[in-house]
Amino acid sequence: MEENNSHSIDNQARLKAIIDTAIDGIITIDNRGRVETMNPAAASIFGYEPEEVIGNNIKMLMPEPDKSLHDVYIDNYHRTGVGQIIGVGREVLGKKKDGTIFPFLLSISEVKLQDKQIFTGIVHDITELKKTETALRESENKFNSIIKTAVDGIITIDTHGLMEMVNPAAQKLFGYNESELLGRNINMLMPEPDSSQHDGYMERYHHTGVPHIIGIGREVSGLRKDGSVFPFFLSISEVQLADRKVYTGFVHDITRQKVSEERLRRYASELERSNRELQDFAYVSSHDLQEPLRKIQAFGDRLKTKEYDKLSDQGKDYVDRMLNAASRMQNLINDLLDFSRVTSKSKAFVKVKLDKILTEVLSDLEVTIEETGTIIERTPLPTIEGEPTQIRQLFQNLISNAIKFRKDGVTPVVKIASRNVQLHAHLTSTPGDEMVEISIEDNGIGFDEKYLDRIFNIFQRLEGQKYEGSGIGLAVCRKIAVRHGGDITAKSHPGEGTRFIITLAKKHLQE
Repeated sequence: MEENNSHSIDNQARLKAIIDTAIDGIITIDNRGRVETMNPAAASIFGYEPEEVIGNNIKMLMPEPDKSLHDVYIDNYHRTGVGQIIGVGREVLGKKKDGTIFPFLLSISEVKLQDKQIFTGIVHDITELKKTETALRESENKFNSIIKTAVDGIITIDTHGLMEMVNPAAQKLFGYNESELLGRNINMLMPEPDSSQHDGYMERYHHTGVPHIIGIGREVSGLRKDGSVFPFFLSISEVQLADRKVYTGFVHDITRQKVSEERLRRYASELERSNRELQDFAYVSSHDLQEPLRKIQAFGDRLKTKEYDKLSDQGKDYVDRMLNAASRMQNLINDLLDFSRVTSKSKAFVKVKLDKILTEVLSDLEVTIEETGTIIERTPLPTIEGEPTQIRQLFQNLISNAIKFRKDGVTPVVKIASRNVQLHAHLTSTPGDEMVEISIEDNGIGFDEKYLDRIFNIFQRLEGQKYEGSGIGLAVCRKIAVRHGGDITAKSHPGEGTRFIITLAKKHLQE
């Protein structure tokens, strides 16, 4: 008898140890709903000490409306014998001591002892699982929302090329409804010969593992429902799911881009043709104008030297105006010839010592510099590969402008300096080319930078007739800078002078 009692005690101790160390909560209640036992896991889940719960009705652990309905549920069960949850696990809500409502899985079993009836509930907290499910659901909704609202088409196919998902953008792009595409072969969206070759490509890839386009975006053609063919950029990714592979294609319509490229090509071609015509016009017209202009100048000079004293004051005024107009016309013709020469094919490039060219230009301008009292400040300039005549003209135009557009009553100062720069990408230069940056700065009248783009266009003159000139000089400067692998820009403010910044490639790129 003592041995049986000892064995029973051991079993009870073992059972208690199992219950007390269980991860899930275990609660027993009597047939009126009063808690008889509560293991540590259940106490921890609900935030109580066991003694705070034992002896109280289990409904204290329930939020409304379950709390108010619980006693009715027990009474119905005792009266009818029909259980709503006993023997069937389901998800319910619990209420912690601090008032927090949380989800858990509840499984209830009924045990009939010799003298009473008890119910055992196993509580499995699923708070974190619910958070994970919610996050996953939100992520899935977000992903689906992105796919559905994407501007580009997105199509997913299986290993047989059958479409599994087609987003609205792809449906609109190809002109089909979703029901017309799902389960159909992707080759229906391809013109020949791609349509006939696609299945063979898929089969070769599955046998060899060598992709033809997967992982590599490229330009392809698509076939719409109405039979029209259009260009698009396609990139395909391969995704390994748990039990199979799928392929996702991203479709970016480039119809407008292609139209723009064609327009740009035509525009460039037309611009080149117009440029050649302008060169021819400038060259021919300037030469044709030379002969009558020389006669006008010759007759004017004769009147000026031999008949001038015989003329009335009005006649002398007419002669002076005629010679002045002829001189301006000669300057315009010379500018047109300069522009024509710069826009035509350049001579061979040679080593050009910029310092030497600058000194020669300053020597040519010596009289103007002395008459205006201009102060020239210069630093050493490097040697580059270029066309000496054009570089000379570049310096001549910019320094002449710096002197011409001076402020009244202020001593003109022209600063000329250079530095080496590295350009990552610049017009005709290649990445990493070594460039020289030359700045020519004055303290003259300046200009509003909103006109910056205009001043480098041919025949643009911001000061109207106030200053002499044809409006060709800066256009010529830009042509020269671009021809030498660089460009020109300016920094200026009205009344504060102007700094022209010229970049030139140190080494000439072969045409």
